[in-house]
Amino acid sequence: MKIPYFPGCTLYNKARGLDNSTRASLAALGVELAELPRWTCCGTVFPLARDNYMGMVAAARILAGVAGEGEDRLLTVCSFCYNVLKRVNYEMQHNPEARQKLNDYLEENYTGEIQVVHPLEICKEDVGFNAIQAKTSRNLKGLKVACYYGCMLVRPALEMGFDDPENPTVMEELVAALGAEVVEYPHKTTCCGSYQVLHENDLVRQRVRDILNSAAAKGAEAIITSCPLCQFNLDWLQGKILEQDAGFRQIPVLYFTQLLGVALELPRESLGLEQHYVDPRPLLLGAMPCFR
Repeated sequence: MKIPYFPGCTLYNKARGLDNSTRASLAALGVELAELPRWTCCGTVFPLARDNYMGMVAAARILAGVAGEGEDRLLTVCSFCYNVLKRVNYEMQHNPEARQKLNDYLEENYTGEIQVVHPLEICKEDVGFNAIQAKTSRNLKGLKVACYYGCMLVRPALEMGFDDPENPTVMEELVAALGAEVVEYPHKTTCCGSYQVLHENDLVRQRVRDILNSAAAKGAEAIITSCPLCQFNLDWLQGKILEQDAGFRQIPVLYFTQLLGVALELPRESLGLEQHYVDPRPLLLGAMPCFR
């Protein structure tokens, strides 16, 4: 199975671990990602103003380019990229005014025929969790994992159409297939503060602390996510929290593709685990023999 792949800007910089582990883990499952030969930033954030069509042009051009190659799907793993591409695609499908104005900037007319997909959807619908369970050579039994979706992956519900926006479960289904123990906690779709960490650091730090403490109180030993900015906030800010509270319990925050790679016993250099502020390797030592 071969799918066009849009990595996005962050995965070429701060989130190399997400990019590398996505490519490696999906390849191990028989899914080849064909990176787009030419791509630009998707725009990062979907425009808040309904008539800000210039803010949608970049994403529309990416989608139109994929359609022009005769493809019918485009995969991206970054939650922000997924959100923008999917919402712009929805506008092209359901908003005649947006479709007309955006097509004025495109070389060929595009009507929203591309399906924007996420690796979690591929794991569930194309590969299947039973098949993944059969492929995992190292069962993660005993590892307690909390899943963090944030807000960009699941909302707004109509445009995203990704699982249940209030209580998504696809990541938990993956964790269960890998043999780990799912930890339920109340903040898995709470916004981490996003890019407000640049301007409202204290506010975001408190929000991150609430999310982490909520997961820890339920017994979580690790948290997994799909969003590079969520991972950064939940990971990096733990050092700042620890400076204020010596009793704070740090929790490794991984990308879900890294945990999948661990279960598949992929080479550690393909996972980027050394790039985290809170090192997950001591916790994963027992589940990943190549670290011994």
